[in-house]
Order: sequence, then structure tokens, then C-alpha cells
Amino acid sequence: MSIEAITGRKILVTGVTGWVAGPLAESLASAGNTVYGAARFNEPAQRQPWHDKGVQTVSIDLENGRLDEVPADLDLVLHFAVAKSNNFAEAFAANAHGSADLMEMAAQRSDNLTFFHCSSTAVYEPKHGVPRRETDLLGDSHRPMPGMPTYSISKIAGEVLVQHTAKRLGVPTVIARLNVPYGDTYGWMSFHLMMMERNIAIPVHVDQPTDYTPIHAVDIARSIPYLLSLSATPAEIVNWGGDQIVSIEDWCEEMGRLTGLTPTFAPTTATIASIVPDVSKLRDLGFSTTIDWREGIRRQIATMRPELLKS
Repeated sequence: MSIEAITGRKILVTGVTGWVAGPLAESLASAGNTVYGAARFNEPAQRQPWHDKGVQTVSIDLENGRLDEVPADLDLVLHFAVAKSNNFAEAFAANAHGSADLMEMAAQRSDNLTFFHCSSTAVYEPKHGVPRRETDLLGDSHRPMPGMPTYSISKIAGEVLVQHTAKRLGVPTVIARLNVPYGDTYGWMSFHLMMMERNIAIPVHVDQPTDYTPIHAVDIARSIPYLLSLSATPAEIVNWGGDQIVSIEDWCEEMGRLTGLTPTFAPTTATIASIVPDVSKLRDLGFSTTIDWREGIRRQIATMRPELLKS
């Protein structure tokens, strides 16, 4: 399959102030695309840093249906915006209804739109590290996690409404279920490092090891053209993660090796169980990750906390 580089396109990236979408928007702008970064942008001063990176800004509010700044004549929407709320009504409004409303508004204003919806492997029912295929049982995996009681269910609802709207409007769409994203400047493991500094025990699920398939920002950007090649009507669903299975315990031990800090773990049921996506569908397109997880961890510490690295 021929995978085309993304250049010369008019692209809307939602959730641009978040971990994943921000670096991706910047990368796409540097590749010769016209990129609009969407977030609430409640303060005008929040926009300028994005303008300095070559990303134009638009203000949207998915929960309240405020989409009047969505540009016309878009080629592509990369939808990463997400709400994490303890209130189901708020979560459904933003993650489900808001996603469908965004597609509809963009499609009304564009003739040849492709829609990329970032979902999550949080939609799966965990099965003690057994890789989850796109057709496997869905569940409420994130409910035990503090601050995340609505996340899994609202992401499932988002997928359903995106699928329905794509079919109704005839918009080629791909739904990518992302596992654990990280990069030089962000990631779940950076919080674990802070806990290690403070001698705080790190929650891991009682069904150890707590395995995932982390994917570095470099490979996130590289994978987008491959994922977009699956865009179709009805929408196609694909798992999105790295090639290596790595546990929380693994990456904390590696951070300990690099810094001299000692991780301690607190097995509990009040956290997310291991969710390992089967990424065969993505690999079958010819994509493979390039950043080894150990190198990714070292890069992250070197960027965010260089003083902690052992000489």
C-alpha cells in the first residue's frame, strides 16, 4: 500500500493544548500544511504561542456546541479533544455529542473532508494482559481510576456517534484507539518519576504486570498517514500503540536505573488494569515504531528532568 505524506493540506487539530495534539499540530505545520489548532482558548494570550509555531488558532467548546470558528474548506479533521469529568452528562456532551457535532459542522463547510477520531483503548474490557483486538469485548476499564469514572463509557459513546454521523453524512472516517502516548515533554511515566522522587508508592493493578504498549510522539506523528489510509465509510476502527509491550513496573524500574531512585509499588484494584491492544492491523499497513521504550524514557528524563540523570 502506498502511504502518502501529509503536506499541502488544510487541517483542523482539536485539543491542541493537550499532550498529543499539540506536538502533532506543530509537526504538521512544519511539513507545509495549513494547520488550525482548536481549544477553548478562554484567554487571548493563550493563542500567541501557537501562532509562533505556525499554528493558527480557533476557539471551540464541544460540551456547549460552540463551533462557529470551525474553518471552511478543510481537507482533514484530527479530533483529539477530550473531556474528563465526574459527571456523565458533561462527558457525553463533550466526548459524544460534541464529536458528532464537530464532524457535522466541518462537513457542512467542506466538500472533501476526512475525519480522524482519536479514541482510546480505555473502551476495552481488560483481560489480564491478553491483547485486545478491535472486535473484542468493550467495557468500563477506567471507572476504578480516581477522576476517570465516565471516561471509558463516554469514549464508547463517542465512537458510536462518530460512526453514525460518518455513515449518515458519507464522511470517510477512521477511529484510532490510542494506548499510552508519551514523548520527550509529556507522559504518564513523568508522574511516576515525580512519585519516585517523593517516595510515594505507585499504584499498579493487583493482576500484575500492568502491561501497555506505549507509543512515542515521534512515532505518533509517523503513524498518522498510515491510520488515515484506513479512512472509510462506514468508519474503520484500528488499535493504536507501540510495538513493544511494557509494564508500569518495567518503566519505573528503568527510570530507577537511570536516576538512582527506587520505585515502590502499591497493588490495588482502584486503578486501571493492564490493557494491551493487538496492533496487527496497524502493522499490516507497513508501520512499525522506531523509538525503543528505554530510549524514549531516557529522552523524556533528559528533556524534563536532566538533573536527575546519573552521570
